[in-house]
Amino acid sequence: MRRHQELTKILVRSAGGLLLLMLSSMAAAASVGFINPAGPIAEALRDHLIFIVVVMMVVIVPLFIALPWVLWRYRLGTKSGSYQPNWEFSWILEVLIWGLPAVIVVVLGWNLWHQSYELDPYKPLASTEAPLEIEAIALDWKWVFIYPEQGIVSVNEVMIVAGRPVSFRLTSGTVMQSFMIPRLGGQIYTMAGMVTKMNLLASEPGQFRGLNTQYNGMGFANQKFMTHAVSQADFDRWATNMSASRPPLNQAAWAQLTKPSVLAAPQFFGSVAEGFFTAVVAGFTGGSHHHIKADGTDL
Repeated sequence: MRRHQELTKILVRSAGGLLLLMLSSMAAAASVGFINPAGPIAEALRDHLIFIVVVMMVVIVPLFIALPWVLWRYRLGTKSGSYQPNWEFSWILEVLIWGLPAVIVVVLGWNLWHQSYELDPYKPLASTEAPLEIEAIALDWKWVFIYPEQGIVSVNEVMIVAGRPVSFRLTSGTVMQSFMIPRLGGQIYTMAGMVTKMNLLASEPGQFRGLNTQYNGMGFANQKFMTHAVSQADFDRWATNMSASRPPLNQAAWAQLTKPSVLAAPQFFGSVAEGFFTAVVAGFTGGSHHHIKADGTDL
């Protein structure tokens, strides 16, 4: 009896700790993750997660109800549980054990295929406005954002326009890394000598945390950046001020950025050579950037 009570206490404490951990994780995700979306892509990801949870409840809820009931009904010393030594087969149990999981797998598989197609990061977002073009280069341990239309550069800070699509072209200046702004969408990998793309949109003004989710060394935990979604007028004013007041991104500044380091604060540059992003990509392929299309379609 005493052993049974001790085991019960351990189970209760373990369940309480697990519940507390789950609630803490959900609270953290709700504040900075796609559980609290700020754009259509993150909203679709949240809805996809909810759909998966609802479908899995078909299995989880009966299991959580049946397990305590079975443990109580067939516990040691009870007389209420029936003993059937000759029982060997049940169509009802066979259908439940094999049929229900098969249906769930088909439903989840179809939904995953549909969502993968609809949320293709390369797929442009429907909008009446032309997307804002941003070229992102992952370094150790920082993010460099080039605005080719405005001719400016920001490091560890990205400015976008609320309600206007953003088209990212991404690469890495070192090892493989992963770009993610959780409240706006999913993640996509960046690799040296290659170009990947991601289309996002912020539905409302605000500040959204971005980060690298691929471990890449000592400064990995600090490789974060802030995304500011502002009005078009505020963005134009910011870009104009950057061009007028910030130094150019020259070879000396780039050499300093490429050194593995964690920046104490974001850095900004008022000008950058045309085709700089393409030249960085070409530097890892052994070719000349003059032979690479400006839009990266032949990479």
